[in-house]
Amino acid sequence: MTTQPTNAETLTITDNRTGQSYEVPITDGTIRATDLRQIKADDADFGLMTYDPAFMNTASCRSAITFLDGDVGILRYRGYPIEQLAGQSTFLEVGYLLVNGELPNSTQLNTWVDAVTNHTFVHEDVRTFIEGFRYDAHPMGMLLSAIGALGTYYPNASDIADPDVRHLQIVRLIAKMPTLGAWAFRHSRGQPFVYPDNSLSYTENFLAMMFQIGKKYEADPRLVRALDVLLILHADHEQNCSTSAVRSVGSSQVDPYSAVAAGIAALYGPLHGGANEAVLRMLRRIGTKDKVPDFIEGVKAGKERLMGFGHRVYKNFDPRATIIKQACDDVFEVTGVNPQLAIAQELEKVALNDEYFVSRKLYPNVDFYSGLIYEALGIPAEMFPVMFAIGRAPGWVAQWSEMIQDKDQKISRPRQIYTGPEVRDYVAMGGR
Repeated sequence: MTTQPTNAETLTITDNRTGQSYEVPITDGTIRATDLRQIKADDADFGLMTYDPAFMNTASCRSAITFLDGDVGILRYRGYPIEQLAGQSTFLEVGYLLVNGELPNSTQLNTWVDAVTNHTFVHEDVRTFIEGFRYDAHPMGMLLSAIGALGTYYPNASDIADPDVRHLQIVRLIAKMPTLGAWAFRHSRGQPFVYPDNSLSYTENFLAMMFQIGKKYEADPRLVRALDVLLILHADHEQNCSTSAVRSVGSSQVDPYSAVAAGIAALYGPLHGGANEAVLRMLRRIGTKDKVPDFIEGVKAGKERLMGFGHRVYKNFDPRATIIKQACDDVFEVTGVNPQLAIAQELEKVALNDEYFVSRKLYPNVDFYSGLIYEALGIPAEMFPVMFAIGRAPGWVAQWSEMIQDKDQKISRPRQIYTGPEVRDYVAMGGR
């Protein structure tokens, strides 16, 4: 039986096994995977499924938060170009935008900033909790554990159907992330914890909790602004690994602290949150600017890996990389030029003019220069994923909140293709 299309926004599929055709609606350039279930070889057939490891071409949700077009290098939060937000906004203002959908007026922004500022402190038991880790525990592991533990301090956080409760947890998560991140750093250094100072801005407060020794820490405004820009660039990035983890775990209707802890766990992985650390290791291995050509030849021969170039999504250029490269100038004006910058610049210059890399669409991504900035700020490599997590917190909670209110959302439960043995009879121990 052949069904003739009645609407231009449909896809007609012919099953060559049966000769039957099916008309499937197309919405926003997609078809619903469940519409394929009607395509069966016979009545006993389960129906057609799609096989898409790592979700390379599957939309798992509808979202109004972040738009990304990798082919032309576009990134927008709620419709606003990342270039405009990084150039004119602040991290907390961007956080408000991601969570609420619109830029705030002055009254809304002041209320939002006050709320976040007043929730930067954590329960004293959390301090004891962090002190219980070994001296050499990874800061990201401590942050992961501490965020998960916060849910036990706020038992009503599981009441996710209440919008006021949801909002309070969103504020708490954004506010407490830098406190816990800084304390994880101080613990790894054997230094006393520094409590939040509510007279400081979000970014100034974080730097003070990281680096204050004895007298009051006063950060150079250029460094504060550069770090604010870095956090903005990391605030959200569509359905990446960690955001997908937050949504997937959150779909069970668990409290948001547990869902965000899942995002941190995903970000902990070297393929996600550890990319900028890998760039620094590569630059140190190259050693000097004059060795870049030999390294490039090693990459072409498959003997070396070019870290910080290319992206799963961006196929032209990463717009965040352009912004972060500009931030380098402000940071190095204060701290002095990182000697590895010359190697990085030469590596970028050679790669961008080599057909081998151009044809493969390998352009610098956000990780290529961010590690150099963090290192210049005195932030060690093991803290890089923590910095990423602090920046990503508004995006995670915005995505979680959107998912909770999505009427189409059900508990995450992907299908599988079973490849194991067929039915077998149990064999007693003596017969094996």
